[in-house]
Amino acid sequence: MIPLWVVELIKKGFPHRFTLARLTRVPGLGRLMDHALFEGDDLIVLAKDQVIPIEQSVERPEETVVPSRVVEHFIRQANYLWIMDACICREAMHCQDYPRDLGCLFLGEAAMGINPKLGRRVSQAEALAHARKCREAGLVHLIGRNKLDTVWLGVGPGHKLMTICNCCPCCCLWRALPHLSPGISARITRMPGVTVAVTERCTGCGICADQVCFADAIRLDGDRAVISEACRGCGRCVDVCPEQAIKMTVDPGRFVQGAIARLTPRVELS
Repeated sequence: MIPLWVVELIKKGFPHRFTLARLTRVPGLGRLMDHALFEGDDLIVLAKDQVIPIEQSVERPEETVVPSRVVEHFIRQANYLWIMDACICREAMHCQDYPRDLGCLFLGEAAMGINPKLGRRVSQAEALAHARKCREAGLVHLIGRNKLDTVWLGVGPGHKLMTICNCCPCCCLWRALPHLSPGISARITRMPGVTVAVTERCTGCGICADQVCFADAIRLDGDRAVISEACRGCGRCVDVCPEQAIKMTVDPGRFVQGAIARLTPRVELS
């Protein structure tokens, strides 16, 4: 169990996360950091529900492609659920744009070792309501196994802790993605079957490239936006485009079920 003074120390060091992330690219030191903080990681960024087009041919609601169903599936599978009272990232950065009191949701037996002054155990109904509130606030879910959480929270084992992080584009820890070593950053991926593309409607206004993408995956090239392979498919660029020039498409057969199948063996929830 981590003492509160360590949490305060982490907050003070958080603004320097980009510098620390670049150290993972240093030979030798990077391997040590990978082993200590990121080994075994597998995290998926979930697209925002509202940026997924609903196929008119879908007849049954349960067939509709909705990313949040991945989160709901694992919440219903878990016997232990824990909500943090605050987001350590937004608190450390004094976020003014997104709620600081909407913290991470942790699933699995290891969550019971979290310092009780940082949050509380909740029911499935409370966890589902918390996740919904996070989405309504414009936060993006990132879900999976994250060794860094077991380290800073002082809990374990890692295969009994699933993280559901509720990320904003301005303060999230994973804004450090472009600075991490390729081997580490590759473990944070988009949902299976997701494609994001810029269409001919793009006018090059630049809104999508102005600190909207936490992975720095979109930029202007002349008078047109260009999306790189670094895209994690969160859908924020789709959401903010005034011309509706960025489209997200999905492979329904891989989308939700593919994410569930990939993460299920990574964490023991019951």
